[in-house]
Amino acid sequence: MQTTDFHQAQYDQPHPQRTRDILKAHPEVRSLIGRNPWTAAIMLFILTLQVSIAYVIGRVLGPQYWWVAPIAAFCIGAFCNHTMYVIIHEATHNLVFTSKIANRWVAMGADLPNLVPGSMGFVVFHLKHHAHQGDHDQDADMANDWEARLIGNSAIGKAFWLLFFPVFQVTRPARLKSVNMWSKWTWINLACAVTFDVLIVLLCGWTGLLYLVFSFFFSIGLHPVGGRWIQEHYTPDAEQETFSYYGPINIIALNVGYHNEHHDFRAIPWNNLPKLKAMAPEFYDNLKYHTSWTRIWLTFIFDKRYSLFSRVERVGDGKVKPLSGSPQRGERKTTQAA
Repeated sequence: MQTTDFHQAQYDQPHPQRTRDILKAHPEVRSLIGRNPWTAAIMLFILTLQVSIAYVIGRVLGPQYWWVAPIAAFCIGAFCNHTMYVIIHEATHNLVFTSKIANRWVAMGADLPNLVPGSMGFVVFHLKHHAHQGDHDQDADMANDWEARLIGNSAIGKAFWLLFFPVFQVTRPARLKSVNMWSKWTWINLACAVTFDVLIVLLCGWTGLLYLVFSFFFSIGLHPVGGRWIQEHYTPDAEQETFSYYGPINIIALNVGYHNEHHDFRAIPWNNLPKLKAMAPEFYDNLKYHTSWTRIWLTFIFDKRYSLFSRVERVGDGKVKPLSGSPQRGERKTTQAA
């Protein structure tokens, strides 16, 4: 059986109320709010590491060892690039520096190993995801209807979707209401990406570039770190719509697994999220969570209960009011197809 619609809910997302409840019970949580400028140093270290690996593969080993590129990318590059995505995420919430402009430069720096400009677009649609979680007209984190139907719930389809996850993401912002993806920062992001790509070819050769290409695709989805995208909001039922991951990869992924905690307190930087959970255990210990990205990644691919429709969609009275007063998406009936 293939689900042909999202789990529909006529209640608001859980995070705003839990935030208020936690602050009432634990006002000391406010001390965790702030910024972590060391995140920029981590970004520079990973950028240097990725360029260095690309140089060794492209110039020291040479084109005849091109096959080293995908292996190194799977074992090392995927984790590096994924951490860079986390840094883009931190900068999007202005959690690195006090200056908004400085945070944007950090985001664009973290975007360089990905070869394609995506950080400034992410700034736009990710903030809307927080404000309008589950609102299909406002939340680009949710799949398009046609996208979910195309992929279905077959293992091959879902593996294909994970491999080309960034391609599908690019198609989503077009459906959002009142979103302008093109600003001067978008063009600066593009210019930085093109310049970096040219310099990589000149410095590291095409084989070095190939390493970064593989690192980009592995870091997105067809790799155990791809379990993060499933862990955050995918669910076979509607009992809970946001999940945290408490596992070892958080060490190198800057605690991005603490997703319930992040949605509850977007102004708390990555290094303080475990402290939030420790300060308010009664609010988090009763929530379901994941301990393995690999397990949820494989479960998503091979378990037919999971599809791109395995998410909660806000409808009716539970839908968050659009920022611009754009029309509400109509409530739809959930059906099952063979």
